[in-house]
Amino acid sequence: MGKKNWIEFNNHENLFQDKPKEKNLRKISKVNISKQKKGKKGKTVTSIKGLGISNETEIKELLKKMKVFCGTGGTVIGEDIQLQGDMVNKLTEFLRNEGFQN
Repeated sequence: MGKKNWIEFNNHENLFQDKPKEKNLRKISKVNISKQKKGKKGKTVTSIKGLGISNETEIKELLKKMKVFCGTGGTVIGEDIQLQGDMVNKLTEFLRNEGFQN
């Protein structure tokens, strides 16, 4: 059989090229974790500010991981994250594992 529609190429050169490393902003920015009760009808809410992530999809992925880790609900407000309940201790552990500072 002929190789009329078959194109051969060598991708071996691209496999071993070093990719430029991006500067990790997670280690630079400091994260503030606080719990609030005022204005929430008596419910406690844990607020996370200063993550240094402006990309909406990255914030939503991080929120999903946080909600699974803490076993609670949450939402994104601007660049800040709010989780239901008093989750300060769990979030500090989670964020340290993810590479953030508090």
